[in-house]
Amino acid sequence: MEELTAHVEKTEKDGKATRPTGEQLRLMAIHNALPFVGFGFLDNFIMIVAGDYIDTTIGIGLGISTMAAAGLGNAISDAAGIGSAWYVEKLAVRIGLQAPNLSPAQLEMAATRWSANIGRAVGVFLGCILGMFPLLFLSSKEDVKQRSEVHQSQDHKSSTS
Repeated sequence: MEELTAHVEKTEKDGKATRPTGEQLRLMAIHNALPFVGFGFLDNFIMIVAGDYIDTTIGIGLGISTMAAAGLGNAISDAAGIGSAWYVEKLAVRIGLQAPNLSPAQLEMAATRWSANIGRAVGVFLGCILGMFPLLFLSSKEDVKQRSEVHQSQDHKSSTS
């Protein structure tokens, strides 16, 4: 480790920074991916749950389309995402996720930025896929309407008896 630190200090003095190693770039991608897994998960989870709730309650009453309900769910999810991003990043640090030890010059290199952005993209993609799990438990709009009609029919029968 001392050897690496000495090399980094020497290259900074010389004005030339060495390209990050493959291992450093891999760690940079992982470091950037993990918080985005959490963000993607929360974003999709909240959007699906909120959009479904809007679709099956307010949407039925107001006659708005499923896409409009999804858009409103997305707006709620985006607003929640602003507040949750800080917590997701804090959790990643708490888990012990450390950034690779790179010089400021190395952090500015295209390879490092590319690695970080690939990590973020892969992380948010995986998080969004994982955040889709509420779809396994949701009822369709037609099922909700049927249950509502059956419930209203039973209420009507009991009030006329």
